[in-house]
Amino acid sequence: MKNKIFLTVTISFLLFSCKKETTNLVTPIEVPVMPITSSVQLNVAYGLDALQKMDIYLPEGRKTATTKSLILIHGGSWISGDKSDFAFILDSLKKRLPEYAIINLNYRVAVSLTTTFPTQENDVKSAIDFIYSKRNDYVISDKFVLLGFSAGSHLAMLQAYKNPIPKIKAVIDFFGPTDMVDMYNNPASAFFVTPAYLSQLFNFTTPSTNLTLYKSSSPINYVDAQSSPTLILHGTADTIVKVQQSMKLDSLLTSKAVVHNYFPYVGENHGWFGVTLTKSLNQMNTFLAANVH
Repeated sequence: MKNKIFLTVTISFLLFSCKKETTNLVTPIEVPVMPITSSVQLNVAYGLDALQKMDIYLPEGRKTATTKSLILIHGGSWISGDKSDFAFILDSLKKRLPEYAIINLNYRVAVSLTTTFPTQENDVKSAIDFIYSKRNDYVISDKFVLLGFSAGSHLAMLQAYKNPIPKIKAVIDFFGPTDMVDMYNNPASAFFVTPAYLSQLFNFTTPSTNLTLYKSSSPINYVDAQSSPTLILHGTADTIVKVQQSMKLDSLLTSKAVVHNYFPYVGENHGWFGVTLTKSLNQMNTFLAANVH
């Protein structure tokens, strides 16, 4: 009898304990992951000078593993220009490349003896290095594309072809100079005094007095089989940068088996707008979709 009573009490205790333990289980609450919102950061400093600043447009839902960046470099013959020069195209680029971060650079222009070349090249490199160092903060990857107009294209190609880290995934070259020696010796037009601009840029020297500087500033001298894929767009009637500058680059990239496309714009001068610009941007979209992953 005593054994039966003990067994009954034991079973009751076990059942009560199991029931109590079960009722104390807490169902975990799933906390939804909030999507990363878009962000605009204007005049972010990458150096101490007032011109060493950039505007950063970060897209919604970006990821450090996949989000690419389109970095804009303005023209202006290296002695003028501003990141605001891209205002006319900025919204279009955002709509065309909604998954890209867009970063618009300023750099010091050659208006004094303290800002002659290679100040501009060094500023672009400093800006790219700054973005690379901040990629986790911005939630972007290391997949950088450079787009430049004229002198900005020249600086974009120098950065891409000369510097292996970070590896530039592609260059969009709108009528950029590629061979500075040839540009000085064979200007595109007598109406645009290219030699005078180049002399000012290079601390009032010429190819005959400082050939090393002119050669070291020429993107064409740094092309090799590992060069970044390049899209070249150039007007055949350009009176500032001869179309032969791009033709020479096209030939060299072909000989090195570098992925590239060259589109000569027949009859166009140093820049274009309207439907012609839309055509160029369509070519850019196609090129990036094929070559930047």
